Amino acid sequence: MLNGKTALITGFSRGIGRAASLELAARGANIAGVYFGNDAAAEETLALLAKAGVKAISYKADVSDFAACEALAKQAIQDFGSVEILVNNAGMTKDGLCMRMSDSDFSRVIDVDLKGAFNMIRHLSGHMLRRREGRIINIASVAGMMGNAGQANYSAAKAGLIGLTKTVARELGSRGITVNAVAPGLVKTDMTASLPQEKLAEFVKTIPLGRMAEPEDVAKTIAFLADEDSAYITGQVIKVDGGLYI
Repeated sequence: MLNGKTALITGFSRGIGRAASLELAARGANIAGVYFGNDAAAEETLALLAKAGVKAISYKADVSDFAACEALAKQAIQDFGSVEILVNNAGMTKDGLCMRMSDSDFSRVIDVDLKGAFNMIRHLSGHMLRRREGRIINIASVAGMMGNAGQANYSAAKAGLIGLTKTVARELGSRGITVNAVAPGLVKTDMTASLPQEKLAEFVKTIPLGRMAEPEDVAKTIAFLADEDSAYITGQVIKVDGGLYI
């Protein structure tokens, strides 16, 4: 159980972030939820967390902003007393073929999906080191392991996130801090809901388990990595993809 622990979760208002927030709260963790754009979704997630009986506070911040992340980390520690779990889930896509992709579309996805995780680790790792405990869980993607046409920026960011995970795991392991990545496949979120249904149906046929993941499938893996049951697991990438990448 995670009673008395605090989890800071970026991109907490929808999809995987919301499911992870609710799963960790169900196990007793307080939630410092970070979001960027959708105030209504954030309020809705807070209302759901209130029913779990845990302390939950939302923070509106752009994780690609180094200084904003520093302020966010300090405020969350002040509000909760400590942060033991960091879930770097904030992400976005701006798809397009590499030959036509704009510099701004490439850079924005890298800044949010990769640099955002670095920013949060940079500003919370010192706190975890002083406490000699911590769980850092980065949400990558199988796209970062196998590539995906039309997602050069996203695939590059998620591949970079896997490299960041392994490096930080080596750097922080001696202080009892674990750092792992979860690599989902195709998940039912707002991001995939915008895709053509025919395209989705064809893609699902390539998944051995024959279905898309629910956000809760990913959330349960996040919760496992946040708990003491995973204390001897670090530097790993756990695929939650229904067998898509075998």
